[in-house]
Amino acid sequence: MTRQRYGDPMGKVTLQDVADHAGVSMKTVSNVVRGYRHVSTPMRDRVQAAVDELGYRPNVSGRSLATGRSNMLAFAFPDLRRPYFAELAHVFSRVAVQHGYQLLLEETGGAADGERSAVRGREAGVVDGVVIHPQIMTPAEIDAIRGDTAVVFLGEDVPPEHADQVAIDNVRAAAEAVDHLVALGRRRIGFLGHEVGPASRTSAFRLEGYHLGLERAGVPVDDHLLVARQVGDARGAEESFGRALDDGLVIDGLVCRDDLAAVGALRAMRLRGLEAPRDVAVVGWDAIGLAASLVPSLTSVAPDTVALAETALTLLFERMDGHDGPGRTVSVGHRLLVGESAPYPDGSVD
Repeated sequence: MTRQRYGDPMGKVTLQDVADHAGVSMKTVSNVVRGYRHVSTPMRDRVQAAVDELGYRPNVSGRSLATGRSNMLAFAFPDLRRPYFAELAHVFSRVAVQHGYQLLLEETGGAADGERSAVRGREAGVVDGVVIHPQIMTPAEIDAIRGDTAVVFLGEDVPPEHADQVAIDNVRAAAEAVDHLVALGRRRIGFLGHEVGPASRTSAFRLEGYHLGLERAGVPVDDHLLVARQVGDARGAEESFGRALDDGLVIDGLVCRDDLAAVGALRAMRLRGLEAPRDVAVVGWDAIGLAASLVPSLTSVAPDTVALAETALTLLFERMDGHDGPGRTVSVGHRLLVGESAPYPDGSVD
């Protein structure tokens, strides 16, 4: 019925219809629809209510011709099979839509060619900006090929001169995970899940924080308590940790590089008659949705993924709007979400 009362002769709701219904100018509606950030929250909510009520859908092709933009953004990440990236992609997509953009997901496979392709998307007119979590290419290498593409990095590498970066403090978070295990009286604390070869940037920072936590607690660092995995999934962690236990590894606390490693650790322990937290208190990382449904539920470092997405996209929009200042690095928050695998000292959980 709405489409019969409003719009052009074809029944399509127009920008003017939304403006009339909300009692604002067409320019205000346009600013809200295209995600312009300098609009007050009450005004944005008022226009959005009119958009929703009338069922207005922007003419993307016309808007692209008028603005020179596609109103598409790319989120490039290594592997959609990893629950953390799947959940993060969901958050980024939701936040992008709130700002009037659609999100193109680019799975790079952790390969340089995939990362190059994602960064060069703007050259083909496909996307207006890119948020990327690189694994192979350094920010300096990406900066050299990005042309005029606005790029924001996720991770902790030093960004190039004119690109921005958003991350959590992996070193601090890992140290806090160790603090939690020390508070439980654990002293033989291992680390599971880093790469067999040279550690990735993420693993390196988490290992650094693990060592820092041990050192400030006065617990001796013992590299024999580090268990790498051949394959970066739960099965790889289960096999590596199981072999270490069979070879005589004795620990009472475990920090895992990610929740998949923690899942593998819990299974390896159960198959050998060990339980968390009775025998080994286990801490994961990423707080994926599955973590709360495990038995025991998993204690895990939980990055603030909403703040991560909102901050990254805000920086990206500013670059797209012409900001050309020095690269900015922003850290967003995290918390330790305490579950049954490593509860609080009084036995409680969140």
